[in-house]
Amino acid sequence: MSLTEIYQQFINDMYHTSWYEYLAVFAGIASVWYSRAENILVYPVGLINTIIYIFISIKVRLLCEATVNLYYTIMSIIGWYMWMKKDSRQEVVLHITRSSGKEWMKQVLFFLFFYTGIFFALTYFKTAFFEGVIPWADAFASATAFTGMWLMTKKKVESWYWWIATNIASVPLYFVKHYVFTSVYYVVLLVMAVAGLIEWTKKAKTNNA
Repeated sequence: MSLTEIYQQFINDMYHTSWYEYLAVFAGIASVWYSRAENILVYPVGLINTIIYIFISIKVRLLCEATVNLYYTIMSIIGWYMWMKKDSRQEVVLHITRSSGKEWMKQVLFFLFFYTGIFFALTYFKTAFFEGVIPWADAFASATAFTGMWLMTKKKVESWYWWIATNIASVPLYFVKHYVFTSVYYVVLLVMAVAGLIEWTKKAKTNNA
């Protein structure tokens, strides 16, 4: 695809972007901003984003994206509870920390489990009726997102590494599926994820000290 063709696709797809996709994107950006700041609003605002994307994904039969956002929705509710949990002195229990070597191993196994399962499921669905899927790419974006969301509910610094991987994979993935505004959205999220990683690394050092 030439630069001219890419530009024309970008303009055409932006023109056909629905108002609720714009709302989902802005809610998603706000959610990541709150996450970087360790603000509990990350979850209620994020739910706006995930619920809309479930609707969008089902509407255009993007099974993988719908599943990922359903997972986001469930984990947002769990994360909301975990971030708000307080001890007997009414102090927040959960703090930003780094993962140990054992926890890293669990993360990798968690990712591989979901990657393998999603890859084979999408490979089947592609031959059945979901012709728009790209099994290896969709599986990678989904499995890294699953891992990142799981770690975010635990306030682990490493969640940002998985989010960065998700964002890098999602930029071209959504572009080829003609969701250009969402593709641009993931570029913004990529920049914010790097900022989030830097911010949480500093906070982890402070908490450790």
